Amino acid sequence: SVTVIAFIASGSSMASGGVTRTSVEESDIDSILAEALAAAKASGEADDYAPLAKDVSYGNWSDKHNPTGPDVFSKFAPDLGSMMKASKSDGIELFGYAEHTHESIWVGSKGGMRLRYDSPVGRVEMTGKSHSRSRSTWSGVETHDFKDVSIERIDREIRQRLNWQERKVDLPAGRYTSIVPSGAVADLFTYMMWVSSGRDAFEGQSVFSKKGGGTRVGEKLSNKSLQLYSDPKDQQLPGSPFVSAAVSSPFTSVFDNGQEAKKVDWIKDGVLTSLLQTRASAKLTSLPYTPFGDNLIMKVDGAGGNLEDLIKSVDNGLLLTTLWYIRMVDPNTLLLTGLTRDGVYHVKGGEVVGATNNFRWNDSPVSALSRIAQASESAWTQPREWAGDITSMKAPAL
Repeated sequence: SVTVIAFIASGSSMASGGVTRTSVEESDIDSILAEALAAAKASGEADDYAPLAKDVSYGNWSDKHNPTGPDVFSKFAPDLGSMMKASKSDGIELFGYAEHTHESIWVGSKGGMRLRYDSPVGRVEMTGKSHSRSRSTWSGVETHDFKDVSIERIDREIRQRLNWQERKVDLPAGRYTSIVPSGAVADLFTYMMWVSSGRDAFEGQSVFSKKGGGTRVGEKLSNKSLQLYSDPKDQQLPGSPFVSAAVSSPFTSVFDNGQEAKKVDWIKDGVLTSLLQTRASAKLTSLPYTPFGDNLIMKVDGAGGNLEDLIKSVDNGLLLTTLWYIRMVDPNTLLLTGLTRDGVYHVKGGEVVGATNNFRWNDSPVSALSRIAQASESAWTQPREWAGDITSMKAPAL
């Protein structure tokens, strides 16, 4: 796709207008530019105005795009075929989705911006069903190139969870100690980040608004020494070192295109430290300019082990698989509602003793931060609900 953004003088600042088109030929650019100029003239003075970046460069601007291709599946496809063959013999049906993309973004301007960033990413999602489809579970994995995708691990996880469903335990609705896998944690806290606009908080419109005015920046949110941050220099999940926005929103601004993206601590040692800011909203709120990065990393200091270790630590509770149909109930508290999916398991004495029914759940990820009993090590994870939106998140199981 191609996005053309036009900026024109308007009063003491500027107005902007943008047009995005797909399947664009070089001969189409003049007409797209004319549309963008018309949109800018009609938009009026922008409330997110900030001086435009000039004469900044990054990456190999002139290199051609390196597209993905079927070779990326050269190891994965045969392994998947073997898994399907074995599963069919054992009465297990598999339904799945695998994709790989190699995205290149160029940001250029008449003011001398020449920025380029390349981002290869892929994912696998697989559902396993057995016993006339009365049992069902799910597994998902994120990857850069499919070389590290272990079909054996996916197969083992699906088979184990289907076996857990051999025994059924009916439980009533209520409050339970719940083991939440990292993918479901990612779904919850992605939603939290999506409502973390500094401007919205400052104007009293979000869970991060402070009673009496201002924001909750500086307030302790977690009972653990929890870290939540974005870092373009993360070795496993690197991100773009510059801001690129096709449209302005409460979270980003076209006027910030080309600005440097640095590490940002959203929550540090359990304390709310930053909110999503454009340069204009940072000026409004008197808080630092903290743009959203390409990745999101959650860690709990001192945490260790994996999901299995958390199961062993729970005397009586539930083990979830995924969350879905997540919707907002109350923006003032970020109370969310949704359903469990793909298997809920009853844990007693540190062991899974059977599968139970699905539940409708109601909770706030902000409130949940203060109720963490234990956490596993953080790892790159695959969300379920927001799989198409979030590709670069590390999270622990909680």
